[in-house]
Parts: sequence; structure tokens; C-alpha cells
Amino acid sequence: MQPKHNKQLVPLAKQLRKEMTKEERHLWYDFLRSYPVRFSRQKVLGKYIADFYSADAKLVIELDGSQHYEDGNMKKDGERTAFLEAYGLTVIRIPNNEVSRNFCGVCEYIDSVVKQSLSQLR
Repeated sequence: MQPKHNKQLVPLAKQLRKEMTKEERHLWYDFLRSYPVRFSRQKVLGKYIADFYSADAKLVIELDGSQHYEDGNMKKDGERTAFLEAYGLTVIRIPNNEVSRNFCGVCEYIDSVVKQSLSQLR
């Protein structure tokens, strides 16, 4: 298995932090940044960069734009999820349009997943 950290991706992760999508910015600045459980954004995990990652909750949050629902990309996302789950992480995928249309529901969903994950880790 690959090391969990890939230094070659760090410059790209930094660039992605500066160029977050509208939905990533909304979720980060209006919820995750001040959430009681610490999250990182654009975190390098092996050969991937996770949109949001909580080490405490062992959780990866991926926000998916419409390109993620094309056949080739769905396969790549499945491989990515399998890779991250091999490290004992839970991966949740949230469509960008849900962040825009149902922000409170998205936040409640993330909160429930985090609480469930933390309760299983204790």
C-alpha cells in the first residue's frame, strides 16, 4: 500500500486551497472551519487530494460537480473511495447542487456522520 502522504501533491493542494469552488468555500467558511471537530481542506492522502478531511472522525468529504457523474469519472471516484477506505476512512460524496440548494441539510448530514464516526471510535 502507498504511503498516506505524497509530498509531490502538496503544491497542487496549496493551489486548490486558494482556488476553492464556490461550494467548497461556502461549506468551509460557513460550517466546517468553525466546526468543533477539526477539518482540513485540500488534504493530501496518498495519491489523492481530499476536499475536506477530519483525522479525528476518520472522515473524508468530497464535493462533486456534474463532471463526477460521467461514466469514466464515476469509475475513478470509486477507485479513489476504495483507496481511502483501505486506510479505515469513511468517504461521503455530496453533490455541489445540494450544497447550494440544501445547505442546512448538508450540514446536518455531515454532523450526524461525524457524531456516528466518533461514537464508533470510542
